[in-house]
Amino acid sequence: MKTISCMNIEPETLYSYGGEKKTYKQKEIIYREGDHATYYYQILQGKVKLNSYNEEGKEFIQNIIGGNQSFGDSLLFLEKFYVMNAICLVESEIIRLPKNNFLELLENNPKISLEMNACLSQRLYFKAIMLQNMSSPNPVLRLEGLLNYLKSYHDGDCEQCFPVELTRQQIANLTGLRVETVIRNLKKMEKLGKLKIQDRKILY
Repeated sequence: MKTISCMNIEPETLYSYGGEKKTYKQKEIIYREGDHATYYYQILQGKVKLNSYNEEGKEFIQNIIGGNQSFGDSLLFLEKFYVMNAICLVESEIIRLPKNNFLELLENNPKISLEMNACLSQRLYFKAIMLQNMSSPNPVLRLEGLLNYLKSYHDGDCEQCFPVELTRQQIANLTGLRVETVIRNLKKMEKLGKLKIQDRKILY
């Protein structure tokens, strides 16, 4: 699967438009579901979990992202609230840029704006494919839809080099499959050459 390399903005450019570097502690909440979208966030180092909870308090992990990746940016173009939480999994250094400054940066830098649009379009494309595959009775299609969507957030187009940082249970929760079905079909996908499993870690 070839993907667009989702760009990150040079830190110096972010600082020049009023960006500030913040250090967040492990388990610290960056923003909560229902908060106003007010900042562009870009990770310098660390790891962030994007999640939500259903009415029964069950956690759904949307993604886990790391260094040089951005998050929360798509909602900056809308007057909407965050639909998920952003929580640090480890101590993390993150640049945050106020919404108005971010929009000014894009207006003054058409190339960055185009690259950002391409990245957001890629994420929407893979999310649409994932949702389409979720209706399939074929568990392999469901798993491929989810894995392709998660991989769309990461740079590069190399085969079987993207580490899937979700447990089998979390994958089951996201795909609506039983854990046993996930395990069985991941092994099937490995035999078909669609992914690798090394020390129980999935590489896609």
